[in-house]
Amino acid sequence: MSISIRDSIRWLPDAASEPTSTVVLTSPEHRFVDIRVLKDASDLGTSLDWAFAGISSSEIRDGVRHSTWRHVVDSRTRAPEILVDEGDIFPQDDGRTLETGRMVNPATGKLTNYEEVWTDLETEGIPEVNPDSDASTQQLRGRCVVLELNDAECEARGMAICLGRYHQCVVRMGDRFTAERWLWEDGEWKRKCRAGIILVPGPEHMSSATLSLGDEVKLTDTSRWRVVEIN
Repeated sequence: MSISIRDSIRWLPDAASEPTSTVVLTSPEHRFVDIRVLKDASDLGTSLDWAFAGISSSEIRDGVRHSTWRHVVDSRTRAPEILVDEGDIFPQDDGRTLETGRMVNPATGKLTNYEEVWTDLETEGIPEVNPDSDASTQQLRGRCVVLELNDAECEARGMAICLGRYHQCVVRMGDRFTAERWLWEDGEWKRKCRAGIILVPGPEHMSSATLSLGDEVKLTDTSRWRVVEIN
């Protein structure tokens, strides 16, 4: 599992830059939620650049790790399965990771070679209340809880991951889409971004002390999320 922060993106042959705050949470079973928020947006409602979730996989090709991210929900399309999202991964001497590949540059609409530099953060624990007492204990390392929503009748698909001090969630219901990011800081959960109006699971729904694998988290009569991973 990992918490990955993007440091820069470069559309070749242009210089590298980072116009977004991009965080990717990846679970032990390779589910991921990727949210990219524009740094210069005027408010939270207009800040979303791209958000998506799905399953990742990796293989070695000619001595190089090649990763593929299969999207199951995406802010830019109702047909995420048609997207191609893959790249080659190169560990760097400074501990960061260089990802190279080819995808559509949103500024030009053309397929373009890209380079992304990523930093992986330590998965830190947070205080967690014991349900059998008023005492709280500090997690030695961050826990991971993953919820999924999959309701074909309502055209709803979503994923929420709470990993250490980060929580991210994306969901699509028909043409509507919502993404949220929360961060544990100064002793409490603080929402860092939200786009959309769909009710989604927050950190308060993701306590590993009260949930078990297969449990259902019911937000509304038509929004039932299931625990698919807990570590």
